[in-house]
Amino acid sequence: MANIKDVAREAGVSVATVSRVFNDSGLVSEDTRRNVRAVAERLNYWPNGVARSLIMNRTHAIGVLLPDLHGEFFSEVLRGIDLAARREGLHLLISSSHSDSKEVLAALRAMRGRIDGLIVMAPDVDVREALRTGGSAFPLVLVDPGNPGQGWDTITIANYEGAHAMTEHLLGLGHRRIATITGPARNVDAQQRLEGFRAALREAGVATAPELEITGDFTERSGYDAAAALLALKPRPDAVFVANDYMAVGLMSALGENDVHVPGDLAVTGFDDIALARYLRPPLTTVHVEAYQLGERAVQRVADVLAGRVDRSAGHTHEVIAAQLVVRASCGAPPPADGAGSRGSRP
Repeated sequence: MANIKDVAREAGVSVATVSRVFNDSGLVSEDTRRNVRAVAERLNYWPNGVARSLIMNRTHAIGVLLPDLHGEFFSEVLRGIDLAARREGLHLLISSSHSDSKEVLAALRAMRGRIDGLIVMAPDVDVREALRTGGSAFPLVLVDPGNPGQGWDTITIANYEGAHAMTEHLLGLGHRRIATITGPARNVDAQQRLEGFRAALREAGVATAPELEITGDFTERSGYDAAAALLALKPRPDAVFVANDYMAVGLMSALGENDVHVPGDLAVTGFDDIALARYLRPPLTTVHVEAYQLGERAVQRVADVLAGRVDRSAGHTHEVIAAQLVVRASCGAPPPADGAGSRGSRP
């Protein structure tokens, strides 16, 4: 295997010049840079990454900690992270916490010394103590935090606004006995969506009741199981706001098995606008979230800090990704002409 001395000898330059080329120093002419890289490629040489990290105090990698790696929503977040990281010349170190604070801390300790920055999405756990213990040494962006004022840059989804807009939409269609299937009680997204649902009903003077709030866990199975509780209610609801699309998929499957017609017998709506939503029968009315943009913006923020493109004296930022109503046939509204659903303006 070729080493740096071999490259220097073949290129007719010093070892220091080869080092400057691979460290992207501006002290080398473009002709010399091209020559050295051509020789290095011919000799199949690449500098030792660990040594470069020690010299430059940079790993050119960022850590990504998600609650799970399964499902379309997280895959879209990861897609945004991956493409943005490539544009910035950054590599990724990815782990999952499975909504456990001990696993969050263990992952942070494992990443220490191997990353330049960190993106954390942990809506099910309070990660403040773990982040102060293991995440204080580098730029950090917290995605979907319950409280943006925690001393880090944060990015979140307009959960409250999206749920409020969807509930208003159902009310506008004449529905009055509206149920909801919520996400996990400890999940920040689920809490904010439930608050938006309740607020819209309260503002419209429509009473709700505990039995109309059925707990789920964001999985298809919990939506499927929730159908039994919904169908047992007397009188039966005429509409249901489901806190994410996966649960709506499960619910609609169970309703079909029980000969309950959507939307004729029960209007159904979701949240997230996963790709499957438009292909259900009937297509699902939902709240569109740019999961891709959530990941992209998180990487951009970390990269901006690392590159010195932001003024840190101005304090930490809090960014909200808009949520948009997507009206399709499952809510009982006339389906759009294109059959795919139309996105309204930001709630």
